[in-house]
Amino acid sequence: MKKYALLTLLLLLSLGVVLADVRLPKLFGHHMVLQRNKPIKVWGWASPGEAVAVRLNEREVKTTANANGEWELELKEEKAGGPYTLTVMGNNELVLNDVLIGEVWVCSGQSNMEWALKNTNGAEEAIKASGNNQIRHIKIQREISDRPQDDLMSEAEWKLSTPENSPSFTAVGYYFAKKLNEELGVPIGLINSSWGGTMVETWISREAFEGSETFRDRITAVPRSLPDSLISQNNPNSAPTLLYNSMIEPLIPYTIQGAIWYQGESNAGTAYEYRESFPLMINDWRNRWDQGDFPFYFVQLASFKAGGGTSASGSTWAELREAQSMTLSLPNTGMAVTTDIGDSDDIHPRNKLDVGNRLAAIALHDTYKMKNPYSGPLYKKMKIDDDKIRIYFDHVENGLQVNGGNELVGFEIAGEDQVFKPADAKIVGNYIEVSNSDVSEPLAVRYGWYDDNIDINLFNSAGFPASPFRTDHWKGVTAGKQKKLYSY
Repeated sequence: MKKYALLTLLLLLSLGVVLADVRLPKLFGHHMVLQRNKPIKVWGWASPGEAVAVRLNEREVKTTANANGEWELELKEEKAGGPYTLTVMGNNELVLNDVLIGEVWVCSGQSNMEWALKNTNGAEEAIKASGNNQIRHIKIQREISDRPQDDLMSEAEWKLSTPENSPSFTAVGYYFAKKLNEELGVPIGLINSSWGGTMVETWISREAFEGSETFRDRITAVPRSLPDSLISQNNPNSAPTLLYNSMIEPLIPYTIQGAIWYQGESNAGTAYEYRESFPLMINDWRNRWDQGDFPFYFVQLASFKAGGGTSASGSTWAELREAQSMTLSLPNTGMAVTTDIGDSDDIHPRNKLDVGNRLAAIALHDTYKMKNPYSGPLYKKMKIDDDKIRIYFDHVENGLQVNGGNELVGFEIAGEDQVFKPADAKIVGNYIEVSNSDVSEPLAVRYGWYDDNIDINLFNSAGFPASPFRTDHWKGVTAGKQKKLYSY
């Protein structure tokens, strides 16, 4: 019998037929969380024409691998629950254990998203209390590629939240998940695909750049295949799309609820262009995931001395915050303001608890339809009243208030000369009245329009800080500046 089996194998090889084991993307594994209440995408590879079946919670779906050995199917939506076993059957069988059904969120951006729980304020106590079987986390390894990858380039592992595992979790993501789990009572899965110091352009696909009037000409100068010497440097900012290719494309089309994002520091010098590049990335991910305008919630830059920018000298960080605020015009987006919890001397503020909780407040209100406050005051409109300007806001809640003092800090006012001067500002009912005795004919107001604005103190009654803003459209210091996409 062994002789005949060997002859059969040799015959198949001579005909160019190779029997491949059915396999799944590295994103799938023991302890993973699958998205509830939506069709669950499962995909992988097998021999061309091979029959493949996937079973979950006593439901089975079948398909056949195409000529390239690729297969994909959808499992019917499931309610939150588990643990279940996911079984994939082809010429071989794969069994994934301890699979939960709940809410899945992608956590991405640069270092403030990647920042580990062990390096934050209150880490010791938080880690001791982190045992929670319903919170799961997978860290995507930091790798670059000049071509879109159909699978992760390195192994990745879903880990339960335990005092042994949680220290390396994304801190913002962990606190976000903890709050959601407390309020919703369902499992939360975090896909942590982040890399410190990265520009937004490296997270965008080449096709998105090619479809953009702003970036189309510049992306044509970037070769599709980059020199090996450049790739070997493992620098994600050396060319666009490098992290999209290796750390986002392999996640698609895993069924998710949404994404949380903390990035922008590396784009402050080209903040005006971020008005286009950031929405381009969000739309790109949504288009390629093909799961509709899924929730995308992001963190506005915290206070930091950066370049010491002000209204007088120009502030790149203020302009980047403005670009982030403008991105709220996209559907199903939300922004957590963090000026009050920054650190003037550290670009990595250690308070990640409030960041995660503020993102969770947005998700609880917008995604999960709870009636909770979730935003600080956002500039709505202005009205000139003789030598004063009235500023009106959305998200006033039950009233505006001064946090940590008796006087409002951070308001400036200017006339036709465009020279901003410190303003007297006071709360009058549901608006702020702003003035300066030296500005008799005011035209514009700015609030928190400087890099290190940790002192600004306008909040609403729910305890959320107001976002920095300006009422003018005068030219800023980053207008016309473009991010260099490629240099080699």
